[in-house]
Amino acid sequence: MKPIIGIDCPDNDVIRVDDEYYMVSTSMYFCPGCEIMRSKDLIHWEHASYVYDTLDGTDAQRLIGDADIYGKGMWAASFRFHNGTFYIAFVCNDTHKTYLYRSESIKGPWRKSYIDGFYHDCSLLFDDDKVYIAYGNRDIYITELNAELTGPKEGGLHRLAVSDSRKTPLGYEGTHFYKINGKYYLFFIHSLENRWFRAESCFAADSVDGEFTGKDVFVDDAGWFCSGIAQGAIVDTPDGKWYAMLFQDRGASGRIPYIVPVTWENDFPVFGSNGKMPENFALPAEDKSEYKPLVESDDFMEVYTEDSCFGFKNIWQFNHEPNLLLINRNTKSGIFSITTDKICSSLTGAQNVLTQRMHEMCCEAEITVLGGELKNGDFAGLAVMQYLYAFIGITEGDGGYEIVYMEREEEGNKDIVKKIDRIPSPVVRFKIRADFTGRKDEATFFYDCGLGWKQIPYKKKMRFRLEHFTGNRFGLAVFSTKTKGGTASFGNFVYRYN
Repeated sequence: MKPIIGIDCPDNDVIRVDDEYYMVSTSMYFCPGCEIMRSKDLIHWEHASYVYDTLDGTDAQRLIGDADIYGKGMWAASFRFHNGTFYIAFVCNDTHKTYLYRSESIKGPWRKSYIDGFYHDCSLLFDDDKVYIAYGNRDIYITELNAELTGPKEGGLHRLAVSDSRKTPLGYEGTHFYKINGKYYLFFIHSLENRWFRAESCFAADSVDGEFTGKDVFVDDAGWFCSGIAQGAIVDTPDGKWYAMLFQDRGASGRIPYIVPVTWENDFPVFGSNGKMPENFALPAEDKSEYKPLVESDDFMEVYTEDSCFGFKNIWQFNHEPNLLLINRNTKSGIFSITTDKICSSLTGAQNVLTQRMHEMCCEAEITVLGGELKNGDFAGLAVMQYLYAFIGITEGDGGYEIVYMEREEEGNKDIVKKIDRIPSPVVRFKIRADFTGRKDEATFFYDCGLGWKQIPYKKKMRFRLEHFTGNRFGLAVFSTKTKGGTASFGNFVYRYN
Protein backbone atom coordinates (compact mmCIF):
# COMPACT_ATOMS: atom_id res chain seq x y z
CA MET A 1 0.00 0.00 0.00
CA LYS A 2 1.32 3.41 -0.90
CA PRO A 3 1.11 6.20 1.64
CA ILE A 4 -2.07 8.25 1.60
CA ILE A 5 -2.33 12.06 1.28
CA GLY A 6 1.34 12.49 0.30
CA ILE A 7 2.02 15.53 2.49
CA ASP A 8 3.55 16.08 5.92
CA CYS A 9 0.93 14.96 8.50
CA PRO A 10 2.77 13.45 11.48
CA ASP A 11 1.60 12.14 14.86
CA ASN A 12 -1.94 11.66 13.61
CA ASP A 13 -4.94 10.78 15.72
CA VAL A 14 -8.13 9.60 14.03
CA ILE A 15 -11.66 9.21 15.31
CA ARG A 16 -14.95 8.16 13.72
CA VAL A 17 -18.23 9.89 14.45
CA ASP A 18 -21.09 7.98 12.81
CA ASP A 19 -19.90 7.43 9.21
CA GLU A 20 -17.32 10.24 9.06
CA TYR A 21 -13.67 10.13 10.08
CA TYR A 22 -11.66 13.04 11.45
CA MET A 23 -7.88 13.25 11.66
CA VAL A 24 -5.62 15.72 13.46
CA SER A 25 -1.84 15.95 13.19
CA THR A 26 1.06 17.96 14.55
CA SER A 27 1.26 21.50 13.16
CA MET A 28 4.24 22.72 15.22
CA TYR A 29 4.79 26.48 14.89
CA PHE A 30 2.55 27.11 11.86
CA CYS A 31 -0.55 29.30 12.18
CA PRO A 32 -3.43 28.73 12.06
CA GLY A 33 -2.72 25.45 13.82
CA CYS A 34 -3.98 22.01 14.75
CA GLU A 35 -5.58 21.25 11.40
CA ILE A 36 -8.45 18.77 11.33
CA MET A 37 -9.17 16.80 8.16
CA ARG A 38 -12.22 14.73 7.34
CA SER A 39 -12.91 11.65 5.25
CA LYS A 40 -15.64 9.14 4.47
CA ASP A 41 -13.28 6.29 3.56
CA LEU A 42 -9.94 6.83 5.38
CA ILE A 43 -8.21 7.24 2.00
CA HIS A 44 -9.41 10.57 0.63
CA TRP A 45 -9.09 13.54 2.97
CA GLU A 46 -9.93 17.22 2.91
CA HIS A 47 -9.58 20.14 5.28
CA ALA A 48 -12.30 20.40 7.95
CA SER A 49 -11.10 23.18 10.27
CA TYR A 50 -8.28 24.70 12.26
CA VAL A 51 -8.60 24.49 16.04
CA TYR A 52 -6.82 27.79 16.73
CA ASP A 53 -5.58 30.84 14.87
CA THR A 54 -2.95 31.66 17.46
CA LEU A 55 -1.90 30.23 20.81
CA ASP A 56 -0.51 32.61 23.44
CA GLY A 57 1.02 35.39 21.34
CA THR A 58 4.45 35.15 22.92
CA ASP A 59 7.39 37.00 21.37
CA ALA A 60 8.80 33.68 20.17
CA GLN A 61 5.48 32.62 18.61
CA ARG A 62 5.39 35.96 16.76
CA LEU A 63 9.06 35.90 15.67
CA ILE A 64 9.81 39.10 17.58
CA GLY A 65 13.49 39.98 17.55
CA ASP A 66 15.62 36.84 17.49
CA ALA A 67 13.01 34.70 19.27
CA ASP A 68 11.27 31.78 17.52
CA ILE A 69 9.62 28.43 18.25
CA TYR A 70 11.14 26.36 15.43
CA GLY A 71 11.04 22.69 16.37
CA LYS A 72 8.52 23.47 19.09
CA GLY A 73 4.88 24.53 19.25
CA MET A 74 1.93 22.16 19.11
CA TRP A 75 2.81 18.43 19.14
CA ALA A 76 0.91 15.14 18.92
CA ALA A 77 -2.68 16.01 19.76
CA SER A 78 -5.19 13.60 21.29
CA PHE A 79 -8.58 13.67 19.53
CA ARG A 80 -11.75 12.39 21.20
CA PHE A 81 -15.53 12.67 20.84
CA HIS A 82 -17.56 12.16 24.03
CA ASN A 83 -21.21 12.90 24.82
CA GLY A 84 -21.64 15.20 21.85
CA THR A 85 -18.41 17.17 22.34
CA PHE A 86 -15.11 17.05 20.47
CA TYR A 87 -11.96 17.26 22.62
CA ILE A 88 -8.40 17.98 21.49
CA ALA A 89 -5.50 17.97 23.96
CA PHE A 90 -1.82 18.64 23.26
CA VAL A 91 1.31 20.12 24.75
CA CYS A 92 3.25 23.09 23.43
CA ASN A 93 6.97 22.62 23.80
CA ASP A 94 7.84 26.31 23.95
CA THR A 95 5.33 27.29 26.66
CA HIS A 96 5.49 23.92 28.48
CA LYS A 97 1.73 23.94 28.90
CA THR A 98 -0.95 21.35 28.19
CA TYR A 99 -3.83 22.75 26.14
CA LEU A 100 -7.39 21.46 25.94
CA TYR A 101 -9.82 22.61 23.25
CA ARG A 102 -13.45 21.54 23.01
CA SER A 103 -16.36 22.17 20.68
CA GLU A 104 -19.76 20.71 19.86
CA SER A 105 -19.05 21.21 16.14
CA ILE A 106 -16.02 20.12 14.15
CA LYS A 107 -16.04 23.63 12.66
CA GLY A 108 -15.84 25.25 16.09
CA PRO A 109 -15.77 27.63 17.74
CA TRP A 110 -13.18 25.84 19.89
CA ARG A 111 -13.02 26.79 23.57
CA LYS A 112 -9.52 26.90 25.03
CA SER A 113 -8.45 25.83 28.52
CA TYR A 114 -5.41 24.30 30.19
CA ILE A 115 -4.70 21.06 32.04
CA ASP A 116 -2.34 21.68 34.93
CA GLY A 117 0.92 19.84 34.23
CA PHE A 118 2.94 18.85 31.16
CA TYR A 119 1.83 15.58 29.53
CA HIS A 120 4.18 14.63 26.69
CA ASP A 121 2.42 13.02 23.69
CA CYS A 122 -0.75 12.68 25.73
CA SER A 123 -3.86 10.64 25.03
CA LEU A 124 -7.27 11.15 26.64
CA LEU A 125 -9.59 8.31 27.61
CA PHE A 126 -13.20 8.90 28.66
CA ASP A 127 -14.20 5.86 30.71
CA ASP A 128 -17.79 6.13 31.96
CA ASP A 129 -17.67 8.92 34.57
CA LYS A 130 -13.86 9.01 34.72
CA VAL A 131 -11.29 10.66 32.48
CA TYR A 132 -7.67 9.56 32.19
CA ILE A 133 -4.65 10.99 30.44
CA ALA A 134 -1.79 8.68 29.38
CA TYR A 135 1.56 10.24 28.48
CA GLY A 136 5.33 10.11 28.72
CA ASN A 137 8.55 9.19 27.02
CA ARG A 138 10.07 5.77 27.75
CA ASP A 139 8.16 5.71 31.05
CA ILE A 140 4.42 5.89 30.33
CA TYR A 141 2.08 7.12 33.06
CA ILE A 142 -1.70 7.15 33.47
CA THR A 143 -3.24 9.95 35.53
CA GLU A 144 -6.90 10.44 36.39
CA LEU A 145 -8.19 13.97 35.70
CA ASN A 146 -10.77 15.89 37.67
CA ALA A 147 -14.29 16.38 36.36
CA GLU A 148 -13.47 19.88 35.07
CA LEU A 149 -10.43 18.55 33.13
CA THR A 150 -8.24 21.25 34.65
CA GLY A 151 -5.72 18.94 36.31
CA PRO A 152 -5.17 15.68 38.19
CA LYS A 153 -8.01 14.46 40.37
CA GLU A 154 -7.19 14.72 44.06
CA GLY A 155 -6.72 11.18 45.30
CA GLY A 156 -7.25 9.81 41.80
CA LEU A 157 -5.22 7.19 39.96
CA HIS A 158 -1.64 8.06 39.10
CA ARG A 159 0.54 5.19 38.03
CA LEU A 160 3.46 4.05 35.91
CA ALA A 161 1.90 1.76 33.34
CA VAL A 162 4.73 0.70 31.01
CA SER A 163 8.50 1.32 30.79
CA ASP A 164 10.70 0.74 27.76
CA SER A 165 14.20 -0.67 27.73
CA ARG A 166 16.96 1.86 28.41
CA LYS A 167 18.80 0.35 25.42
CA THR A 168 16.39 1.71 22.80
CA PRO A 169 17.48 4.95 21.04
CA LEU A 170 13.84 6.10 21.25
CA GLY A 171 11.73 4.96 24.18
CA TYR A 172 7.96 4.51 24.10
CA GLU A 173 6.12 7.73 23.22
CA GLY A 174 3.27 8.89 20.99
CA THR A 175 0.75 7.28 23.34
CA HIS A 176 -2.75 6.33 22.16
CA PHE A 177 -5.06 5.06 24.93
CA TYR A 178 -8.27 3.08 24.26
CA LYS A 179 -10.88 1.00 25.99
CA ILE A 180 -12.22 -1.63 23.57
CA ASN A 181 -14.67 -4.35 24.60
CA GLY A 182 -13.87 -3.84 28.26
CA LYS A 183 -10.06 -4.06 27.90
CA TYR A 184 -7.54 -1.21 28.03
CA TYR A 185 -4.93 -0.68 25.30
CA LEU A 186 -1.84 1.52 25.09
CA PHE A 187 -0.16 2.01 21.71
CA PHE A 188 3.30 3.56 21.28
CA ILE A 189 6.10 4.24 18.86
CA HIS A 190 9.69 3.36 19.77
CA SER A 191 12.93 2.20 18.19
CA LEU A 192 14.31 -1.32 18.14
CA GLU A 193 17.15 -1.98 20.55
CA ASN A 194 19.70 -3.23 18.05
CA ARG A 195 19.23 -0.54 15.38
CA TRP A 196 17.43 2.70 14.65
CA PHE A 197 14.09 1.51 13.28
CA ARG A 198 10.71 2.87 14.29
CA ALA A 199 8.21 0.24 15.40
CA GLU A 200 4.65 0.20 16.71
CA SER A 201 3.96 -1.44 20.07
CA CYS A 202 0.80 -2.33 21.94
CA PHE A 203 0.17 -3.23 25.60
CA ALA A 204 -3.14 -4.40 27.07
CA ALA A 205 -4.66 -4.81 30.53
CA ASP A 206 -7.96 -6.01 31.97
CA SER A 207 -8.30 -2.89 34.11
CA VAL A 208 -6.85 0.61 34.14
CA ASP A 209 -4.83 -0.22 37.25
CA GLY A 210 -3.94 -3.75 36.13
CA GLU A 211 -0.74 -5.09 34.60
CA PHE A 212 -0.15 -4.01 30.99
CA THR A 213 1.56 -6.65 28.87
CA GLY A 214 2.41 -6.46 25.19
CA LYS A 215 4.94 -6.38 22.38
CA ASP A 216 5.85 -4.82 19.05
CA VAL A 217 2.93 -5.26 16.67
CA PHE A 218 4.24 -3.65 13.48
CA VAL A 219 7.88 -3.66 12.36
CA ASP A 220 8.05 -2.87 8.64
CA ASP A 221 9.15 -0.16 6.22
CA ALA A 222 6.97 -1.15 3.22
CA GLY A 223 10.15 -1.20 1.15
CA TRP A 224 11.13 2.39 1.90
CA PHE A 225 14.83 2.58 2.85
CA CYS A 226 14.51 0.93 6.30
CA SER A 227 12.27 3.74 7.56
CA GLY A 228 9.74 2.16 9.89
CA ILE A 229 6.04 2.98 9.99
CA ALA A 230 4.59 3.73 13.42
CA GLN A 231 2.74 6.12 15.77
CA GLY A 232 -0.88 6.89 15.23
CA ALA A 233 -4.43 5.81 15.84
CA ILE A 234 -6.60 2.76 15.35
CA VAL A 235 -10.21 3.21 14.27
CA ASP A 236 -13.11 0.97 13.35
CA THR A 237 -15.44 1.29 10.37
CA PRO A 238 -19.25 1.25 10.64
CA ASP A 239 -19.23 -2.38 9.46
CA GLY A 240 -16.76 -3.49 12.14
CA LYS A 241 -13.40 -3.56 10.33
CA TRP A 242 -10.34 -1.99 11.94
CA TYR A 243 -7.47 0.05 10.54
CA ALA A 244 -4.44 1.88 11.89
CA MET A 245 -3.34 5.28 10.61
CA LEU A 246 0.42 5.51 11.17
CA PHE A 247 3.18 7.62 9.64
CA GLN A 248 6.55 7.06 8.01
CA ASP A 249 9.59 9.35 7.94
CA ARG A 250 10.08 9.87 4.22
CA GLY A 251 12.99 12.26 4.13
CA ALA A 252 12.66 15.90 3.18
CA SER A 253 8.97 15.69 2.27
CA GLY A 254 8.17 14.94 5.91
CA ARG A 255 6.22 12.32 7.80
CA ILE A 256 3.54 10.78 5.61
CA PRO A 257 0.44 8.80 6.77
CA TYR A 258 -0.05 5.11 5.95
CA ILE A 259 -3.17 3.01 6.43
CA VAL A 260 -2.63 -0.50 7.84
CA PRO A 261 -5.31 -3.19 8.30
CA VAL A 262 -5.85 -4.44 11.85
CA THR A 263 -7.47 -7.70 12.98
CA TRP A 264 -7.91 -9.18 16.46
CA GLU A 265 -6.72 -12.48 17.94
CA ASN A 266 -7.50 -13.28 21.57
CA ASP A 267 -8.39 -9.64 22.25
CA PHE A 268 -5.02 -8.42 20.95
CA PRO A 269 -4.47 -6.44 17.74
CA VAL A 270 -2.65 -7.90 14.73
CA PHE A 271 -1.30 -5.22 12.40
CA GLY A 272 -1.10 -6.07 8.71
CA SER A 273 -0.02 -9.61 7.97
CA ASN A 274 1.71 -10.79 11.17
CA GLY A 275 3.19 -7.36 11.74
CA LYS A 276 4.19 -6.68 8.13
CA MET A 277 2.59 -4.54 5.45
CA PRO A 278 0.59 -6.77 3.09
CA GLU A 279 1.00 -6.12 -0.62
CA ASN A 280 -2.77 -5.96 -1.03
CA PHE A 281 -5.62 -5.72 1.43
CA ALA A 282 -9.25 -4.70 1.50
CA LEU A 283 -9.79 -0.99 2.00
CA PRO A 284 -12.94 0.68 3.28
CA ALA A 285 -15.57 1.24 0.61
CA GLU A 286 -14.42 4.14 -1.55
CA ASP A 287 -16.27 7.41 -1.23
CA LYS A 288 -16.92 8.86 -4.69
CA SER A 289 -17.47 12.40 -3.42
CA GLU A 290 -15.25 15.22 -4.64
CA TYR A 291 -12.67 16.18 -2.03
CA LYS A 292 -11.10 19.61 -1.94
CA PRO A 293 -7.31 19.45 -2.38
CA LEU A 294 -5.05 19.93 0.61
CA VAL A 295 -2.51 21.84 -1.51
CA GLU A 296 -3.30 23.83 -4.64
CA SER A 297 -2.90 26.98 -6.72
CA ASP A 298 -4.30 30.35 -5.64
CA ASP A 299 -5.12 33.49 -7.59
CA PHE A 300 -5.65 35.49 -4.37
CA MET A 301 -8.86 36.96 -5.80
CA GLU A 302 -10.97 36.26 -2.72
CA VAL A 303 -10.86 37.04 0.98
CA TYR A 304 -12.30 34.14 2.99
CA THR A 305 -14.35 35.03 6.05
CA GLU A 306 -14.80 31.52 7.50
CA ASP A 307 -12.49 28.55 7.98
CA SER A 308 -9.53 30.40 6.53
CA CYS A 309 -5.89 31.23 7.06
CA PHE A 310 -6.47 34.79 8.27
CA GLY A 311 -8.54 35.51 5.15
CA PHE A 312 -6.42 33.39 2.79
CA LYS A 313 -7.48 29.93 1.57
CA ASN A 314 -7.22 27.28 4.25
CA ILE A 315 -4.51 25.48 2.23
CA TRP A 316 -2.07 28.12 3.54
CA GLN A 317 -0.38 28.51 6.92
CA PHE A 318 1.90 31.26 8.13
CA ASN A 319 5.36 30.42 9.39
CA HIS A 320 4.65 31.47 13.02
CA GLU A 321 1.90 33.85 14.12
CA PRO A 322 1.46 36.59 11.51
CA ASN A 323 1.37 40.34 11.95
CA LEU A 324 -1.71 41.15 9.88
CA LEU A 325 -1.07 44.89 10.09
CA LEU A 326 1.81 44.32 7.67
CA ILE A 327 -0.31 42.53 5.04
CA ASN A 328 -2.44 44.26 2.41
CA ARG A 329 -4.88 42.50 0.05
CA ASN A 330 -6.14 43.65 -3.35
CA THR A 331 -8.63 41.05 -4.53
CA LYS A 332 -9.41 42.91 -7.77
CA SER A 333 -5.86 42.49 -9.01
CA GLY A 334 -5.13 39.25 -7.13
CA ILE A 335 -2.11 40.86 -5.50
CA PHE A 336 -1.21 40.86 -1.82
CA SER A 337 1.63 42.79 -0.23
CA ILE A 338 3.82 42.24 2.82
CA THR A 339 5.78 45.03 4.51
CA THR A 340 8.73 44.27 6.75
CA ASP A 341 8.91 45.46 10.36
CA LYS A 342 12.21 44.01 11.56
CA ILE A 343 15.80 43.48 10.51
CA CYS A 344 16.94 39.89 10.18
CA SER A 345 20.00 38.27 8.69
CA SER A 346 18.29 35.11 7.49
CA LEU A 347 15.10 33.93 5.84
CA THR A 348 14.16 31.93 8.96
CA GLY A 349 13.76 35.19 10.89
CA ALA A 350 11.26 36.61 8.40
CA GLN A 351 7.74 37.33 9.61
CA ASN A 352 4.57 36.64 7.60
CA VAL A 353 6.00 33.88 5.40
CA LEU A 354 3.01 32.23 3.72
CA THR A 355 3.56 28.48 3.28
CA GLN A 356 2.14 25.32 1.74
CA ARG A 357 3.35 21.77 2.27
CA MET A 358 5.30 20.09 -0.50
CA HIS A 359 3.68 17.05 -2.09
CA GLU A 360 5.64 13.94 -2.87
CA MET A 361 6.86 12.55 -5.15
CA CYS A 362 7.31 15.59 -7.44
CA CYS A 363 5.83 19.05 -7.11
CA GLU A 364 6.52 22.59 -8.23
CA ALA A 365 5.32 26.06 -7.35
CA GLU A 366 5.36 29.38 -9.21
CA ILE A 367 4.76 32.93 -7.99
CA THR A 368 5.04 36.42 -9.46
CA VAL A 369 6.93 38.87 -7.26
CA LEU A 370 6.67 42.65 -7.63
CA GLY A 371 9.66 44.24 -5.95
CA GLY A 372 9.29 47.90 -6.90
CA GLU A 373 8.81 48.94 -3.27
CA LEU A 374 11.75 47.04 -1.82
CA LYS A 375 14.43 48.91 0.07
CA ASN A 376 18.15 48.43 -0.24
CA GLY A 377 19.07 45.11 1.36
CA ASP A 378 15.57 43.63 1.06
CA PHE A 379 14.94 40.16 -0.39
CA ALA A 380 11.62 38.87 -1.76
CA GLY A 381 10.81 35.62 -3.49
CA LEU A 382 10.00 31.92 -3.27
CA ALA A 383 11.57 29.65 -0.69
CA VAL A 384 12.14 26.05 0.32
CA MET A 385 11.29 26.36 4.02
CA GLN A 386 13.22 24.22 6.49
CA TYR A 387 16.25 24.78 8.69
CA LEU A 388 18.56 24.22 5.70
CA TYR A 389 16.41 26.53 3.59
CA ALA A 390 16.88 27.70 0.01
CA PHE A 391 15.50 30.84 -1.62
CA ILE A 392 15.34 32.40 -5.06
CA GLY A 393 14.28 36.00 -5.24
CA ILE A 394 14.86 39.59 -6.10
CA THR A 395 16.87 42.14 -4.16
CA GLU A 396 17.18 45.89 -4.46
CA GLY A 397 20.92 46.37 -4.28
CA ASP A 398 23.30 49.18 -5.08
CA GLY A 399 22.52 50.32 -8.59
CA GLY A 400 19.44 48.26 -9.40
CA TYR A 401 17.60 44.97 -9.11
CA GLU A 402 19.21 41.55 -9.05
CA ILE A 403 18.15 37.91 -9.01
CA VAL A 404 19.73 36.15 -6.06
CA TYR A 405 19.94 32.62 -4.72
CA MET A 406 20.28 32.19 -0.97
CA GLU A 407 20.66 29.09 1.15
CA ARG A 408 21.82 27.76 4.47
CA GLU A 409 24.63 25.35 3.76
CA GLU A 410 24.67 22.02 5.57
CA GLU A 411 28.39 22.18 6.31
CA GLY A 412 28.84 24.78 8.99
CA ASN A 413 25.16 25.83 8.83
CA LYS A 414 26.24 29.06 7.13
CA ASP A 415 23.91 31.39 5.21
CA ILE A 416 25.23 32.36 1.79
CA VAL A 417 23.97 34.63 -1.00
CA LYS A 418 24.87 34.18 -4.66
CA LYS A 419 24.09 36.80 -7.30
CA ILE A 420 22.53 35.34 -10.42
CA ASP A 421 21.55 38.13 -12.80
CA ARG A 422 21.04 41.88 -12.99
CA ILE A 423 17.54 42.68 -14.28
CA PRO A 424 15.88 45.82 -15.66
CA SER A 425 12.46 45.34 -14.05
CA PRO A 426 11.46 44.48 -10.47
CA VAL A 427 8.67 42.17 -11.69
CA VAL A 428 9.82 38.55 -11.85
CA ARG A 429 8.20 35.11 -11.86
CA PHE A 430 9.93 32.42 -9.80
CA LYS A 431 9.58 28.65 -9.78
CA ILE A 432 10.87 25.87 -7.53
CA ARG A 433 10.66 22.22 -8.54
CA ALA A 434 10.99 19.58 -5.82
CA ASP A 435 11.86 15.95 -6.57
CA PHE A 436 11.51 13.42 -3.75
CA THR A 437 11.61 10.25 -5.87
CA GLY A 438 13.92 7.57 -4.50
CA ARG A 439 15.00 9.93 -1.70
CA LYS A 440 16.53 12.27 -4.25
CA ASP A 441 15.14 15.19 -2.18
CA GLU A 442 16.40 17.83 -4.62
CA ALA A 443 15.09 21.30 -5.43
CA THR A 444 15.82 23.21 -8.64
CA PHE A 445 15.18 26.92 -9.18
CA PHE A 446 13.98 29.04 -12.10
CA TYR A 447 13.14 32.65 -12.89
CA ASP A 448 11.40 34.43 -15.76
CA CYS A 449 11.74 38.15 -16.45
CA GLY A 450 9.40 37.96 -19.44
CA LEU A 451 11.67 36.13 -21.87
CA GLY A 452 11.08 32.57 -20.71
CA TRP A 453 12.30 30.39 -17.88
CA LYS A 454 15.97 30.31 -16.92
CA GLN A 455 17.31 27.67 -14.56
CA ILE A 456 19.97 28.81 -12.13
CA PRO A 457 23.13 26.67 -11.79
CA TYR A 458 22.48 25.71 -8.15
CA LYS A 459 20.48 22.83 -6.73
CA LYS A 460 19.47 22.25 -3.13
CA LYS A 461 19.66 18.92 -1.35
CA MET A 462 16.63 19.20 0.92
CA ARG A 463 16.82 17.74 4.40
CA PHE A 464 14.49 16.92 7.26
CA ARG A 465 16.26 18.50 10.21
CA LEU A 466 15.13 18.41 13.83
CA GLU A 467 15.85 22.12 14.29
CA HIS A 468 12.50 22.69 12.51
CA PHE A 469 11.05 19.14 12.71
CA THR A 470 8.78 19.52 9.66
CA GLY A 471 8.73 18.52 6.04
CA ASN A 472 9.99 21.08 3.54
CA ARG A 473 7.46 23.66 2.38
CA PHE A 474 7.05 26.29 -0.29
CA GLY A 475 7.15 29.78 1.22
CA LEU A 476 6.35 33.26 -0.08
CA ALA A 477 8.71 35.57 1.76
CA VAL A 478 10.13 39.08 2.09
CA PHE A 479 12.68 40.22 4.66
CA SER A 480 14.99 43.16 5.32
CA THR A 481 18.66 42.95 6.20
CA LYS A 482 19.41 46.70 6.45
CA THR A 483 16.34 48.91 6.82
CA LYS A 484 12.84 47.79 7.77
CA GLY A 485 9.72 49.08 5.99
CA GLY A 486 10.23 47.67 2.49
CA THR A 487 7.30 46.06 0.70
CA ALA A 488 6.98 43.15 -1.73
CA SER A 489 3.85 42.06 -3.58
CA PHE A 490 2.87 38.57 -4.72
CA GLY A 491 0.37 37.20 -7.24
CA ASN A 492 -0.81 34.19 -9.25
CA PHE A 493 0.49 31.22 -7.26
CA VAL A 494 0.52 28.01 -9.32
CA TYR A 495 1.01 24.58 -7.70
CA ARG A 496 1.49 21.32 -9.59
CA TYR A 497 2.17 17.80 -8.31
CA ASN A 498 2.01 14.18 -9.37
